[in-house]
Amino acid sequence: MAEFKFQVDASQIMLFARSVGDKNPIYHDKEYASGTEVGGIVAPPTFVQASAQYDPKFPLRPTIGEAWFGSGKEATGLKPKAKESGDKEKKSGDSARMLHAEQQYIYHKPIRPGDELTVTTKRGKSWEKEGRRGGTMSFSETITEFRDASGDLVVTATSVGVTTGKAVSQD
Repeated sequence: MAEFKFQVDASQIMLFARSVGDKNPIYHDKEYASGTEVGGIVAPPTFVQASAQYDPKFPLRPTIGEAWFGSGKEATGLKPKAKESGDKEKKSGDSARMLHAEQQYIYHKPIRPGDELTVTTKRGKSWEKEGRRGGTMSFSETITEFRDASGDLVVTATSVGVTTGKAVSQD
């Protein structure tokens, strides 16, 4: 189970809203937001995804001096796969067969500037299903809880990943 803290400020909320093209003033205009039902600036839906950059173990977060997925030297940021004799590719992990299948958010309280969220991630359910072209597909949930300084649950995010039994060809 991974855990880290995520400090929320108004500029992060505003920039996230801009990045997703949401012009609602409740995300950046203090005066407007104070006259709404929620009484102040709140974070937009899916804002908690930004917390990944605060997780020191987030696999897509760049680390100075180390190659990382997306670093640009290669088209994908990863080194080409090693070849065995006979020009067959060595199995280099499951990344070519892994997909993000689903994302769900349950909002318990609004996220506001000044909140310090404790982020806890744990495994959820797992199951298998027979695919038509890719063999057996293995599904697994990851459940991430975001709690405020009082320990109250603010958001529950459930992500479902799928690993196919074999890489599907582009035939």
